[in-house]
Amino acid sequence: MSSTRVLVADANSTDGTPEIVMSFSDRLNVGVIRGGMPSVGRNLGAAHAESNFVLFLDADIELASSSVVRRAVETAQRKQLHCVTTNILCRDGSLLDKLFYAGNDFFQYLSCIHHPFATGMFMLFDVRKFRELGGFNEQVLFAEDYLLSQQVERKRFGIVRGGVYTTNRRFQKMGHLRVGWLFLWTAMNYWNDDYFLRDHKYWQT
Repeated sequence: MSSTRVLVADANSTDGTPEIVMSFSDRLNVGVIRGGMPSVGRNLGAAHAESNFVLFLDADIELASSSVVRRAVETAQRKQLHCVTTNILCRDGSLLDKLFYAGNDFFQYLSCIHHPFATGMFMLFDVRKFRELGGFNEQVLFAEDYLLSQQVERKRFGIVRGGVYTTNRRFQKMGHLRVGWLFLWTAMNYWNDDYFLRDHKYWQT
């Protein structure tokens, strides 16, 4: 909707992102704010939220369904959820890329039995709960989205179908083995705050 406020956190990019964003200002309610590492940019954006919900999206995300945001909000309202996410799809990647993301979706559903998690690719949060939890931990150097979503009660977490498309950029830069190992090791260390405070070189690739 043209009335929906869209904020892009820009960390001194050199690819013309602010200019591109503002070129849509005649059609959309858009703005550019100061960014930084993901936790910083997301927290700065959420600080401007005047709505009941805030939706975090990664930069390389494309909605796979035009109704996924609406359904996420409706589900959150109907079930009084604090966090809602959706499936991750890789449209242009290899079969292996698609299998990795399908595996992520499977484990995400499985996590709802114990400690559900969401990724920053699509994370709809109840603003009041987001602020109560203190937002994204800006000291965390890796998986800040995973860490925050782990604090949401199981009964207050939801997954809606529809999905978002992402790229295979991370696989190309890091390799499937390393990405898979980081995912597995992160899941095994969900209780260990020190793990998330260490630099896993994720953002250097």
